[in-house]
Amino acid sequence: MQQQYEGYKDLADSLKSASTLLNLERKSQLHQDIITICNHLVNPSFRIAVFGPFNHGKSTLLNAMLGNRTLPIDLIPTTGAAITVKYGSDVRTRIMLVDGTEIYRSGTEVLQQFAILDGNRQMRKDVASVEVFCPHPFLETGVEFLDLPGTNDRDEQDNLIQEQLLSTDLVIQLLDARKLMTLGERENLRDWLLDRGIKTVIFVANFMNLLEPDEQKQVQNRLLFVAESFRAELPPGFSNLYRVDALPALRARLKGDVAAANSSGLAAFETALQHIVEIFQPNRGIVRLPRVQAIASQIQLSLTAKIDPIALEIKSFDDKQNTKIEIKQKAANLIYKGFASSVRELRDWLALPNLLTKYQADAAVALAENKFKTWQTNTLKKDLNELQLAAMKWLYQAYEFFQEERPQDLLIPFPSEPQVTLPPKSSNTDDLSEPGSIAVGGGIGWLLGGPVGAAVVGSISYLLNKNIQKQDEQLAKESYHQEVAKLCITAIEDYLSIFSSQGLSLLTEYEQKAEKVICFEFSQEPLEITNKREKLQQLQNGFNHLLRELEKVKILSNHQVYKEIPTYSNTNRKYSPQPERVQTSPKKDTSVKQQQENTAKNSETRVESVSPPPPPKASPSPRPEELEAKFRDWELNEEIARMKAEMRSPKACRQTSPGSQTSKQQNATQSNKAPNQPKTQTQKDKITRAYSILGLQTNASQTEVKQAYRTLVKKWHPDLFVNQPQLQKQAQEKMHLVNDAYTILSEK
Repeated sequence: MQQQYEGYKDLADSLKSASTLLNLERKSQLHQDIITICNHLVNPSFRIAVFGPFNHGKSTLLNAMLGNRTLPIDLIPTTGAAITVKYGSDVRTRIMLVDGTEIYRSGTEVLQQFAILDGNRQMRKDVASVEVFCPHPFLETGVEFLDLPGTNDRDEQDNLIQEQLLSTDLVIQLLDARKLMTLGERENLRDWLLDRGIKTVIFVANFMNLLEPDEQKQVQNRLLFVAESFRAELPPGFSNLYRVDALPALRARLKGDVAAANSSGLAAFETALQHIVEIFQPNRGIVRLPRVQAIASQIQLSLTAKIDPIALEIKSFDDKQNTKIEIKQKAANLIYKGFASSVRELRDWLALPNLLTKYQADAAVALAENKFKTWQTNTLKKDLNELQLAAMKWLYQAYEFFQEERPQDLLIPFPSEPQVTLPPKSSNTDDLSEPGSIAVGGGIGWLLGGPVGAAVVGSISYLLNKNIQKQDEQLAKESYHQEVAKLCITAIEDYLSIFSSQGLSLLTEYEQKAEKVICFEFSQEPLEITNKREKLQQLQNGFNHLLRELEKVKILSNHQVYKEIPTYSNTNRKYSPQPERVQTSPKKDTSVKQQQENTAKNSETRVESVSPPPPPKASPSPRPEELEAKFRDWELNEEIARMKAEMRSPKACRQTSPGSQTSKQQNATQSNKAPNQPKTQTQKDKITRAYSILGLQTNASQTEVKQAYRTLVKKWHPDLFVNQPQLQKQAQEKMHLVNDAYTILSEK
């Protein structure tokens, strides 16, 4: 029979584990209930308790059923312990004390010493358990009786009774027919039995024999009402109400008077009791699991009360961390986007064909005029510095944002100043009849002066603008100033080739170093949160395990399994944007090797391979694509500044400003609802005017505000009117109004 209840061992272990997780006090009611129900789950015996207020005849009824005066009987509340009556070959008593001492005596006289209340109606505090063994055939079937102290006497006794009731399979609630169902009995019925899942209850009315016949009829009707109002879970066909006159029944049994025993109601009650036990005993889970359900419900509520606040705290921490990470990731991506764009622009500028196109003519002229150093400083270096600073600013911005590796400056050196060795002059040095030999400047350094020097400068422009075929060149007789001009052009091409090769190589190294700057390390999770995460996992595992064990025994629950909380996976990791290596167009071979090949290939035909020089310098208006690039840079800077503000204000981490995409859902919500109205009329007037400046209705969304702002910036950017002073001034005034309007609508 023990094997039959080993199936509940896992459930009992799960309940005990849950109790440990709750860290309950050992004397708490829930802790005591858990221990009691767990022990009861694996107990193969069928336990029947007699329950009721003191002096209702509980011990007398049990003695009548056992057929002798086994238990203490007195006119005052006597039973001072929970006495378990089990089967034994002869009558004997075993008492276990709290200190582990075992007292084993023949008969039951020892109960007078250990199992009754003292003169102050107090239970003995040193008694752990009391067992009486009797050779009764009903007990031999695996049944145990439990004689409980009377209720409504002392709190200490009531606590003992509540604990013991959970360990019973069937409760006999003894009623006094003379004062039927007092308020205290009704409260005990509800609080101690019904609310704890104990519904296998039989009512037994005592002392009916002390009432007059008319009173007995009235009491019987009241008893029927009590029984019908309580839905006992008994097998079909069995009543939950019986009349037993306990003391006459005991006397009849002691005398062997069968007729008197029958008239007392004892025989009918015993017969019904035996049949009920026969039905319940093979499957005690029907009786015990409702008690488990009641206790498990309390455990689940207590676990939930512990789990939910911790889960909420961890979720709040994770949300904040994820928001910060999202902001940093977005910032890293934006910074890298700006950096990559600046590097791409610098790389294109360093491409040899582009350098030759933009600078070869002016550089050759400067070389011929002995002004190369000045040209290098005022033109080439100035342009290079602007491009270098444009790339470096992103890395310094990344360092300010992430505080990772401090960036290094990008410094591309210039090659040595080109040197030209003049060929020997022919005798006809004054021949200026060569087509294209136009004097465009003063004398040339290197002892070349006068009209010949001017002719050399003119020939540079002529040769760079004239596409001479190889065959014509071989046949043509070159003049001296053309020969010198070619030397200047070749020297500049060599200079720019070296400059391009060195610059591209340094730029590649700089890009690799940038990856260590545009990145951030995920912060270490605080130890307090780590401990709480572990605690939460333990609580959730215990809750889920209990829920699964309850499902195995068909106990339904309103609770759902907790999903596992993910561990904090951001520790000791770094995030950096995945760089997209710039693939240059086949038409622009900018690799060092390709440039060297081009240089070698063009050494024989340097002049012919050079594209026409740019037109004379002026103050051109920016092209649309240049303005778009500036606007994109401005947007990136604005977005990064906004994210820095969000990082400084954790409370605003989940909020989005116009144009921010930190939270798509919130952004969408903001886009679809009208802005909040201000409190003062002055603010209303400012906002109305701001909408008007941007050409919008007053109920426009933030997304529409930003789009209108973008459109107006592209239309009225002052850079569009650099050659039109009047329009540029008008554009500046217009942009001042547009910026103010955008600021007002962004902050409201």
